[in-house]
Amino acid sequence: MRRPFRTGALIILLSVVADQAIKALVVATMPLGASIPLLPFLALFHARNEGIAFSMFDGFDDLGLALLAGAVLLFVGWLWWKTPPERRWSHLAFAMIVGGAVGNLIDRLRLGYVVDYIFFHTPVWSFAVFNLADALISIGAALVILDEFLLSGRADKTVRD
Repeated sequence: MRRPFRTGALIILLSVVADQAIKALVVATMPLGASIPLLPFLALFHARNEGIAFSMFDGFDDLGLALLAGAVLLFVGWLWWKTPPERRWSHLAFAMIVGGAVGNLIDRLRLGYVVDYIFFHTPVWSFAVFNLADALISIGAALVILDEFLLSGRADKTVRD
């Protein structure tokens, strides 16, 4: 097994364990709909997401959402496999995406919904309630884009010079 995949497997494992542990803690200690203010703009808020990330595809049945998540996982896995080992940022990003997707897929298959708990808000604006898995997926996607358009271009230029 190539080194980036061993490191990636560890990142996936740690991501899934942390995600599931936090969700279990939220479910065990907070009633659904309960809120605990942490900062003026941040709160823990126990919510159920019956869609995918940020409630997209809300209303799809559980099997449809699980199949969609599985297809996305297969596609990301294929992209990851095709990425050269020296693209470390992309490998980190793909591991984060897979870890987040697996964490949410576990909820979807086990509960029929995903437990969300992070709530950014102001008095006049609020962001969707999300969780660690959603954050990992979003940050991972941003890292892939950053690596693809900015970092890999620099590496290519250095090789040509």
